[in-house]
Amino acid sequence: MVNIINRMRRLKTLLDIRLGPGAAVLPPEVKRIHLSFAYKLNDGHFGARKVWRQYLPRLKYHNPAVSMTVDRSQNNTGPATLSIFFAPSANTSSASATSSPASTSSTTASKATSDHTPFERVQTVDMKHRHEEEILEQLMQITKAVKVDPNPEEELEMRQLEDQRARSQKDAETTRLYNEKVGREKALLEQARTAVG
Repeated sequence: MVNIINRMRRLKTLLDIRLGPGAAVLPPEVKRIHLSFAYKLNDGHFGARKVWRQYLPRLKYHNPAVSMTVDRSQNNTGPATLSIFFAPSANTSSASATSSPASTSSTTASKATSDHTPFERVQTVDMKHRHEEEILEQLMQITKAVKVDPNPEEELEMRQLEDQRARSQKDAETTRLYNEKVGREKALLEQARTAVG
């Protein structure tokens, strides 16, 4: 059985999902976020992939009702876009009331999601050849999202986790050096045995 302290430490890494870049509450007008980019990082798709891997889980954690879909293609020369779908205005809300509810999360092969209505306003961010911080900043400006700040208790936990990570790296380096030393000694002993025998 795994040590209880190690298990608690791993559970505390859930702070990475709750806090950090991308942890924001979107306004209720935002109904859907759709990312479209290539599988490979070549030709400027690196920022899009980092947004998908690092920031999208945090956004989804704080906005479970917002549908977030990802479309990945084999075409590296194609565009890398982030589309933000806004709710219809008040005069068209009755038309969308009969549409099917949005899925919570999925990966789709289509360019537009299935419950897209023509009344929605869509804003697109070009992610190609851009860093993830730039993309996130533009998303925050377009949606007017509110950043989630940690409370003092969470800040303390984050500092403790960072200290633990630093100690772990130091311990791992010490262990690596020790293992290399033992390996060299074993190699020298083997070489001496073969020379004598």
